Amino acid sequence: MEYFLNSFGGLAIALLGSGLAALLAGIGSARGTGIAGEAGAGILSEDPSKFGKVLILQVIPGTQGLYGLVVWFFAIFRMGLFGDGGAAGMSITTGIQYFVACLPIAIGGMVSAMYQGKVAVASIHLLGKKPDDWAKGIMLCVTVEFYAILALLASMLMLLNIR
Repeated sequence: MEYFLNSFGGLAIALLGSGLAALLAGIGSARGTGIAGEAGAGILSEDPSKFGKVLILQVIPGTQGLYGLVVWFFAIFRMGLFGDGGAAGMSITTGIQYFVACLPIAIGGMVSAMYQGKVAVASIHLLGKKPDDWAKGIMLCVTVEFYAILALLASMLMLLNIR
């Protein structure tokens, strides 16, 4: 195990963690917005006037991808990749700290975006059947969003405490 870690170095491990934050949260958002878009297209084929409301419901699962990108950017900023290049000598311990700090939004963002996409699909169906109740669907989606925000907060707080 020690040989494996030494051959990659701390910076590579840290970059893997930050990359996973952007990648996995982005995959979850792509999946969530994709399934919501499929449901939305069905509603719009019946009533194109609902486009604005459908679009809002489709976009909501996309926020996790944005959160993952924010964590990626903040992590590489904290690593010093925009500065004097001091990140090149990062210890393995510090690299693992960055990796672990990025996991909450990587995993939490991916999972919450996929489930939020399912809630958005149900909310789009609600919009199709009861157009006046579409705001209730937004509230259901926001409930899932809360957990993505907690994952973002966990990652950011851990990143802030890496020395």
